Amino acid sequence: MSVAFENRSQKTPDLTDIRQVEAFLYREARYADEHDFDSWEALWTDDALYWVPIDGTDKDPKTHMSVIYDNRNRISTRLKQLRTSKRYAQSPPSNMRRVISNVELLGTEAAVSGAENTVVGANFMLFSAKERGTDIFAGRVTYRIRVVDDAIRLAGKTVVLVDNEYALPNMGFLI
Repeated sequence: MSVAFENRSQKTPDLTDIRQVEAFLYREARYADEHDFDSWEALWTDDALYWVPIDGTDKDPKTHMSVIYDNRNRISTRLKQLRTSKRYAQSPPSNMRRVISNVELLGTEAAVSGAENTVVGANFMLFSAKERGTDIFAGRVTYRIRVVDDAIRLAGKTVVLVDNEYALPNMGFLI
């Protein structure tokens, strides 16, 4: 189902408007939940980083193991695998729904590219159902967003699972 107002022309987004930021976060979650990989991939900037740490967040992801630590090229590779069913844990795909809450504008920071990112924090719960049962994931997400070509884009996403110091079930999907 296509929603007409999602595609209508708007003025440049205002990243200080919490409602616009929330609408973007909800759309990103919906694309991931509904396996709309093309739309989800289009949200990312060229210099994006997607990180899901293990055992806290105070470790350098370049020198310590992570669940996910993807640059923009690796995000694209991950999505190609999901599109072609090479992620056997996701064949058939999980039925997923996530809830995003406690959205906060945390400030701004300079990006490596020289751009400025708005830092946004939010809590989430993700329900992932397959024939073997339902898994529940919860945590805190830190988003780094910016406006590119008059649209909000995702420059970074760090997902800190509440139980990231323990063994995790298979996560062959977008968290």
